[in-house]
Amino acid sequence: MILSICNYLFDYLIYLLKMDLVSKYNIQAPRYTSYPTVPYWDNLMTEERWISHIKQAFKLYNKDGISLYIHLPYCESLCTYCACNTRITVNHKVEIPYIESLLKEWKLYLNQFNEKPLIKEIHLGGGTPTFFSPENVSYLLTSIIGTADIAEEYDFSFEGHPNNTTSSHLKVLFDLGFKRVSFGIQDFDEKVQDTINRYQTFEEVKNVIQEARLIGYTSINVDLVYGLPFQTLETIHDTITKICSLKPERIAFYSYAHVPWLKPGQRKYSEIDLPADAYKRSLYETGKKLFMKANYSDIGMDHFALPNDALFEAFKEGILHRNFMGYTTNTTKLLIGLGCSSISDTWDAFAQNIKTVEEYQKVVNEGRFPIFKGHSLTKDDLAIRQHILDLMCKHETPISVYFIKNKNRFIDFINDDLLELKNDKIIIKENGKLFLRNICLAFDKRYWKNVPKNSTFSTTA
Repeated sequence: MILSICNYLFDYLIYLLKMDLVSKYNIQAPRYTSYPTVPYWDNLMTEERWISHIKQAFKLYNKDGISLYIHLPYCESLCTYCACNTRITVNHKVEIPYIESLLKEWKLYLNQFNEKPLIKEIHLGGGTPTFFSPENVSYLLTSIIGTADIAEEYDFSFEGHPNNTTSSHLKVLFDLGFKRVSFGIQDFDEKVQDTINRYQTFEEVKNVIQEARLIGYTSINVDLVYGLPFQTLETIHDTITKICSLKPERIAFYSYAHVPWLKPGQRKYSEIDLPADAYKRSLYETGKKLFMKANYSDIGMDHFALPNDALFEAFKEGILHRNFMGYTTNTTKLLIGLGCSSISDTWDAFAQNIKTVEEYQKVVNEGRFPIFKGHSLTKDDLAIRQHILDLMCKHETPISVYFIKNKNRFIDFINDDLLELKNDKIIIKENGKLFLRNICLAFDKRYWKNVPKNSTFSTTA
């Protein structure tokens, strides 16, 4: 016990040496699931304009396969830390009406395609997709898959809550081609779980992971969050040690984003209850150290994978991709988002659906695309988007005219040993991985043209 506490203190003291850098770079910045980021979209996306983008993108990219994200927003209880678009209810009669709306929206897209879509990737997100019964999930997916061809090397995945992902869910989805499942765990400490209203025991998690593997799932992902209220070095060590004993192929280790101005549920606790600055970073460092000890490698930002997982292989081969679904092994350039709040990407344009369930359903039932904001990318946008993608997925990007013109934004990173310039490339060094969002921010032309005056993004630390 004494040795264990000494180890925690040693980790913390080591990290205090980096406190100056953490304080220096702890600013608000986007997470860069897109560029431009949503606050900088031009919002001139009419339905007619969106249809034009969809038709053109489908002609260009369908031969390589498209991605499909389906947002299932319902949850039976509110996890207060969550920043996702959710609808809290215990009324399961909402399932079929919502599914019918999803299928109507999919038909709107099918009507714009000049041939059968080739689906390479499907991801069910939420909310809690396993809120829906196995029978209803099967109805939704068979209805969509029946209208399309499936790529030879496809990747179907879904997000599940350990407490309501049943054997039937796992079997039905596996039979439909799903081989990867992601379980949101966040933390095992009882005080943390009570504060964030997210409960599951280690035994429950262990049982559902073992069952998924017995059925045939080949990739299990676990989501953990550091920086949650009342987390300590001891509690994060306990949670991660338990998770590593289960050997999930992937672990996403996200920084908690405290945005109570967007998510009022986060007002259940205050900033005083949150581990801050250097201590929060020490939680990450402790986690990373434990992952490395368990043979995981860090991939991109916030992600860790075992050597036998496709995400690790994609990173090593330089083909890792990032979009609104997060990191993926499929570099598809057409992503269609179905459901309220979903975001679609034609590579040269973005469109986001209406966020409220009722308004989304009303518009779809009227036979219209339910988009309420969007953006058409300029030539500059596309060039910067590629730089940020390269940094996020490869930890390097070519030196460009844009970098040379704005080199002053990168000087501190170089002087602080976070970046190096080598072989005509900007390369993120090991210490720089902690500040990946800051480095991407230096490329964000739209941000620097109009720096936000109010709280817009979460902090990087």
